[in-house]
Amino acid sequence: MKKVSLVIVGAGGRGGVYAKYAEAFPEDAEVVAVCEPRPQWRERMARAHKLPPERCFADWRDLLKHPRLADAAVIATVEDLHHEIAVALAGLNYHLLLEKPMARTEEECREIYEAARANNILLAVCHVLRYTDWFTKLKGMIDSGLIGQVRHIAATELVGAWHFTHSFVRGNFRNDQTAACFLMAKCCHDLDLLNALVPSRCLRASSFGRLSHFNRDHQPAGAADRCLDCPAHIESGCPYSALKIYLRDRLEHLHQWPVAMLTTDATPAGVEAALRDGPYGRCVFACDNNVVDHQTVNLEFADGTTVGFITTAFAVGGRDYFIMGDRGSLRFTGEEILHNDFLYGPAGRVTRHSITSGDNTMLSGHGGGDFGLMRQFIHAVATGDASGISTGPEASLESHLMVFAAEESRRTGQVVEIRPVQA
Repeated sequence: MKKVSLVIVGAGGRGGVYAKYAEAFPEDAEVVAVCEPRPQWRERMARAHKLPPERCFADWRDLLKHPRLADAAVIATVEDLHHEIAVALAGLNYHLLLEKPMARTEEECREIYEAARANNILLAVCHVLRYTDWFTKLKGMIDSGLIGQVRHIAATELVGAWHFTHSFVRGNFRNDQTAACFLMAKCCHDLDLLNALVPSRCLRASSFGRLSHFNRDHQPAGAADRCLDCPAHIESGCPYSALKIYLRDRLEHLHQWPVAMLTTDATPAGVEAALRDGPYGRCVFACDNNVVDHQTVNLEFADGTTVGFITTAFAVGGRDYFIMGDRGSLRFTGEEILHNDFLYGPAGRVTRHSITSGDNTMLSGHGGGDFGLMRQFIHAVATGDASGISTGPEASLESHLMVFAAEESRRTGQVVEIRPVQA
């Protein structure tokens, strides 16, 4: 298999993860250029991959001034830029690994889809959970007919308060005027997985949700707008305190996510400086966030399958999927898969299936999905065989259309028909 060359466009948290594949498997992939506006992040990527100055760009548009520098581009910028970058690089015949979401609007997603088709390039969207051991097993059990025909799926994504406040109150995805809506930014993973588990097209969606808690109305009396300035008796009792989340609870892990998103200076002093001046040090009740903190989605598929999905900031537990068929049920709990066979009496018979989860290394994030995606993408680019890519342009656009319909329903209060990919 030939070695695949990569350009990293966006060298932050996600771009850094995907670039790690080339460090771990230098015989399969190499990073040959980086585009990143922040000097410290750009220089860190350059050092890690021994990039010369002429292959380090502060503006991704400078990449367009050169003939194609690599086989593929990893696009891991903020989603506002995804559309422009993806269409431009597809036009230069770069194969694309595109961080989710594809883009912020249905029109932009469709244009990326069309650009990939028109230029005959490989496009893989980073719905990394499709490449995990647990999802591969779960889908295999369903496809085998183990539980008969799927009739209903009840799914939850319990984000947890600290994760929610990091990404959706203080962080990059806090405001749908500058980033995607919450359902797209966090839960397009889930709707993509749910779509993959049902063998027919999703027809319509309804949704409810709102921002209820993280606003000025709930800021304690006397609290400061920055956690470092907050009176000790208030800060110490706040579960959302930035000092608690980024320093006190993580002194041994300052180099890891989420603290690594704040600064490249992984010392207590460096983190404190980032909290003093940066967005992650703000009081969660005094930010410019507007995305919902809890939401429900209902989906109906062409074969009659229905899906109910709940996501919230106010519970910890990750994902739980309960798939109900006419001969049994399957439940993914985050730790195992439970199969209940209805053939064995009123209560059925439960069989437990173990799953493999990722460890704490960069390559095993998202339960091993990061590694699984990169392995399949590199193989596809090197060999031309894209059969291992389950998150190609059509499947990814389809699940994005589900999210757009659900969000439209939430805003309008109407059930929304989902437009097909080939509209």
